[in-house]
Amino acid sequence: MTASPAIGRWSLRRRLLGWLFLSTALLGLAALLDTWGEARRTAQSVSDRVLAGSALAIAERISVDLSGTLEVDIPFSALDMLASAAEDQVFYRVDGPDGFLTGYEALATVPRTQDDNTAFTDGQFGATPIRIATLYGQVSTGEDFLPYSVTVAESTRARDALARTILFRSALRLTGLAIGAALIVWFTVTRALRPLDRLAQTLSTRAPDDLSPLRADIPSEVASPIEAMNSFMERLDTAVAALRNFTGNAGHQLRTPLATVRAQLALIARTTPDAGQDSIAKAEAALIRAERVLAQLLMLARIDAAAARRALPATDLAAIARSTTADAIPEANRFGHDLGYEGADTLIARADPILCAELLTNLVDNAIRYAGPQATITVRALTTPDGPVLEVEDDGPGLPPDALPRLLARQDLRADAVQGTHGLGLAVVGEIARLFGARLESSAAQGKSGHVIRCRFPDPGRDPGAA
Repeated sequence: MTASPAIGRWSLRRRLLGWLFLSTALLGLAALLDTWGEARRTAQSVSDRVLAGSALAIAERISVDLSGTLEVDIPFSALDMLASAAEDQVFYRVDGPDGFLTGYEALATVPRTQDDNTAFTDGQFGATPIRIATLYGQVSTGEDFLPYSVTVAESTRARDALARTILFRSALRLTGLAIGAALIVWFTVTRALRPLDRLAQTLSTRAPDDLSPLRADIPSEVASPIEAMNSFMERLDTAVAALRNFTGNAGHQLRTPLATVRAQLALIARTTPDAGQDSIAKAEAALIRAERVLAQLLMLARIDAAAARRALPATDLAAIARSTTADAIPEANRFGHDLGYEGADTLIARADPILCAELLTNLVDNAIRYAGPQATITVRALTTPDGPVLEVEDDGPGLPPDALPRLLARQDLRADAVQGTHGLGLAVVGEIARLFGARLESSAAQGKSGHVIRCRFPDPGRDPGAA
């Protein structure tokens, strides 16, 4: 029995892993964004401290000359502390009470704030982005205080490089944590869903006719669906049992009145003038046909019951073929046919012996009834490279090319479109063949008139009932 795959569906495991991985990725992205902001703030704080130190070093070298004006001796160390591996550009400017004293006059100063003597801001010097710090102070002349401001700026290459370094290292750590979390989540989800895997394995190996309640160690979250499934299987088992009882009782109850009617027709025929014998014969033929249809319908029900068995026994097809041929010889002689058997002494295949005999009986009966007058009918059991084969050949008119598939379908209970009325016989053959995993073929006989219906069984080493 093959299980059709669930196309386009995600398993519960994939859904859980997908949502957990997605949430981890979103949290990691949010952490990276926060890390980037923190890295920029950290790099800017370091840059601001260096700028403030450089401005203070310059301010310490501001003095008042003899004329009472400010002078400044720019120390090399004040600008050297701004040097970096990123080769930043350094700018400075010193202003006194009367305005610009020295440095880069185009360099903008930062307006003073009330909270601190040093103010910072981002700006531009030409096309170069810079960070600017302005230190405000006073120098005593002995009689008065002269205000001054020292502005120091550097390009932001070093600051941005530091922020990127912090971000990169943080990203490496977060990636490692995400991979570790993903592995832990995968392992945890797999172990958590293992009871469901065991339950699926139990269901896949259970025989179709086993409708007993499921007993498995399952999580409490799926206990309700399992209880509902057990309740459904209990109701289904009751319905199937009732159907089996009905089939058996119906067969018995219908056969008895049919047999009684046939007996009454036989008695009527003895006392009826010759003019009524034809009507009695037609009525008896109709009863015989009704009995056969009933037998075939009951056989279909038996096939459905047999389909529930997972293993098919090893069966000697040759012995069944010889026995079926011998049983059908009287009927073949009544129609004037020559019926015989050819083939191996022993031919093993996986099949139910009773149903296999019914399959061959239907094929032989079909040939006897519809092969035409005085036909030659041959039953064969053959060994082929593809597996065991049963075939029935006759030299009758044969079937149209598209007839066999329609006659093998259970739905096609009327075969009036095909010459002769084959009834349910070939439909039963088709159901039995499908049960065995066999393949039915119809072809013209080689080198002469007539046709062959062939049933190819799978290799006996493979159990089609377990497929």
